[in-house]
Amino acid sequence: MIFQNKTVLITGGTGSLGNSLVRKIMTGDLGIPKKVIIFSRDEDKQYLMRLEWKNIKVATDDVLYHDAEGILDFRIGDIREYESILRSVKEAEIVIHAAALKQVPVCEYFPYESVKTNLLGVQNIIRAIAENETRVETVIAVSTDKACKPVNVYGMCKAIQERLVIEANLRCPNTKFICARYGNVAASRGSVILLFKEQIKNGGPVTITTKEMTRFLLTLNTACNIIFDAIRLGKAGDIYVPDLPSAKIVDLAEVMIGGRKIDIEYTGIRPGEKIHEILVSEEEISRTVKKGNYYVIRPILQEIWRGEIDMPALAKELSSADRTMSKSELKDFLENERLLKC
Repeated sequence: MIFQNKTVLITGGTGSLGNSLVRKIMTGDLGIPKKVIIFSRDEDKQYLMRLEWKNIKVATDDVLYHDAEGILDFRIGDIREYESILRSVKEAEIVIHAAALKQVPVCEYFPYESVKTNLLGVQNIIRAIAENETRVETVIAVSTDKACKPVNVYGMCKAIQERLVIEANLRCPNTKFICARYGNVAASRGSVILLFKEQIKNGGPVTITTKEMTRFLLTLNTACNIIFDAIRLGKAGDIYVPDLPSAKIVDLAEVMIGGRKIDIEYTGIRPGEKIHEILVSEEEISRTVKKGNYYVIRPILQEIWRGEIDMPALAKELSSADRTMSKSELKDFLENERLLKC
């Protein structure tokens, strides 16, 4: 019961992931929290999210709706400003850092904005804990496969974010800092699946950067469970990586198009994009163990982790090119998530 009577701070709490985290936390399956602080700078999304919870009158099997107004605490603020996040951090026992500037081309054209959100943001959380009396027990930062052998600004910032989080265990020995690293979340804002749905709805064409491109895919539900499992099981400095399926983007487009007469148009790789993504690099294999459905990358700093791994969990780096789903598997994946209807 990791959330029982805890105050949980979720940065980026009004995003797709933030919304899903709140809904799953509010089921009470992992303990009924004392408070859930939903921290973001988007007042419109906060208003709509608050209205949604306020208007739900009937409890269901899915969500502990009846006491939502007594638990949920919506706060406007900017993760990039230390004073803005300080009060919320000082109240929390668990911090889920999901705020990010994550669109790859946007970060390429506005790299310093990525630095401020994706690096200064997490450093502000660390500073708040290091310089103040806090009750924070665990901080988990959401990372991305783009942080592994990064070639774009977003990935570079997330790679450094991971190192900041690992090093924070030395600065704040009473708080456990960990990361969760995973791939593309289906149906989240900015997802290629939502782009394809809109293009198909409008009659096409469906645009793909290159025929060879592959990506790791997971659901919002899986993304939440990774975070919860890492909080429950992770040790200081761990990076939790799920064992995910991947897909050829052209196969994804063709399955979503189905029998419709819609063209596919190849547009070329956008600034900062890779053809294939990597979840665990060859340099990290020697520090990687398998725990259930996860690969766990032990921290690079010996002061945090002094153990030895007799048998690494991987013989080669974990690439999205290696185990792509068949079209029938992709269809099942999309149908399970109700994403085939356009």
